[in-house]
Amino acid sequence: MNELDRKKLSAREYRGLSKIDGSLVFMKNTHPVGYNELVELIDPDGNHRIGQVLDTSDQAVCVQVFEGTSGLNLPDTKLHFMSEPIKLGVTERMLGRVMDGMGNMRDGIAPPKADKLCDINGSPINPTSREYPRDFIQTGISVIDGLTTLIQGQKLPIFSGNGLPHNELAAQIARQAKVRGSKSDFCIVFVAMGIKYDIARYFISSFEQSGVLDKVALFLSLADDPSIERLITPKSGLTLAEHLAFDLDKQVLVIMTDMTNYCEALREVSTLRGEIPSRKGYPGYLYSNLAELYERSGKIQGKTGSITQLPILTMPNDDITHPIPDLTGYITEGQIVFDRELHSKGIYPPISSLPSLSRLMKDGIGKGMTREDHPHLANQLFASYSHVKEVRNLASVIGEEELTELDHKYIDFGDFFEKKFINQASDEDRSIEQTLDLGWQALSILPEEELQRLTDEEISEHYKGGE
Repeated sequence: MNELDRKKLSAREYRGLSKIDGSLVFMKNTHPVGYNELVELIDPDGNHRIGQVLDTSDQAVCVQVFEGTSGLNLPDTKLHFMSEPIKLGVTERMLGRVMDGMGNMRDGIAPPKADKLCDINGSPINPTSREYPRDFIQTGISVIDGLTTLIQGQKLPIFSGNGLPHNELAAQIARQAKVRGSKSDFCIVFVAMGIKYDIARYFISSFEQSGVLDKVALFLSLADDPSIERLITPKSGLTLAEHLAFDLDKQVLVIMTDMTNYCEALREVSTLRGEIPSRKGYPGYLYSNLAELYERSGKIQGKTGSITQLPILTMPNDDITHPIPDLTGYITEGQIVFDRELHSKGIYPPISSLPSLSRLMKDGIGKGMTREDHPHLANQLFASYSHVKEVRNLASVIGEEELTELDHKYIDFGDFFEKKFINQASDEDRSIEQTLDLGWQALSILPEEELQRLTDEEISEHYKGGE
């Protein structure tokens, strides 16, 4: 379609809807329209709203309205089909600003002039042009940096539960994350979907007080905003991230919370459309829909910028086999799993190191990247803490007084590991060297002959046992 034809079609006005169902409107007898096409709606009072073509056929067109359908009626609502997808005006000046899910300013200040308009659906990255992620991102959180290391260009989700401090962890990572030794600018795109106002206020004040707000772009879709807006919020944030990373060569960390709210909105729309539900009532295309978001991260050959994703989701009933964490685990490169038992002990962040993993960690740590002893140290910490679980289970059966001297050392190691290595203050920023040194302090509680995953040279240099 040429530009003239497009303008003619977008100037064509339709009046009168055939049906309104929740956040969806239906219209019959239109010209052929495209999937995901931008729609402008005008209500009876003359107010303009934005919608998107969700489904189209010879009989009718289904449009999802992002600002909700309250105030619309069947005979007087007008529609313009714009013959183009929804676009977001992006610019580096959006850093330091607070926006809604559509990219409109929430902070009461005039919007910055956009450098370019970008399709919010993004452009697919040619798999052959992707560069393998290898560079270490330091979050300042020991259990992440030491055992589930975040790599630049990776997508590493956080599996949490209701009432657990995932929001505090997200804010801490946003405040502290950095790429050491990189000359490129580092910035954060923070995307929040369906959150309460007090949580939104917490994020904003946290970034303001720590002085990092000018490096953070916040897209906030609040709980009282139309739920349908949650579907476009992550796309808006990722569109800005792509501009910052691939046009301006910045290192971008995208934090998205809560992906469960996004999936609930997707299920709501699917139900309104009368689609046949799949597992737990979610649509059968949940996997591909999540993949469209997660796969917008990565590095491209010839460009110095990158997009790293930390999606956060709350597992319903702490069920890791629920469709949302289950499908997310298939798409992403590992997961960070919260543990309610650690939380009950007062440990922050309550990250369970055993089910957590980072599949790209092995390629981003070691000599010249973190420290030479990091790979073997992480393996030994995993193995030793795994044995702690076995010893604790044994103690619950036979009693601690029946344990051997070695078993008691493992109990002491486990306590130190949880209270000193995992546990840290929400404003404590540890370097990777501090993290690794803490790991060695924990292992020094155990006899040297138990450290079978470390080399003699590493033990000679770092092991402090028996001193």
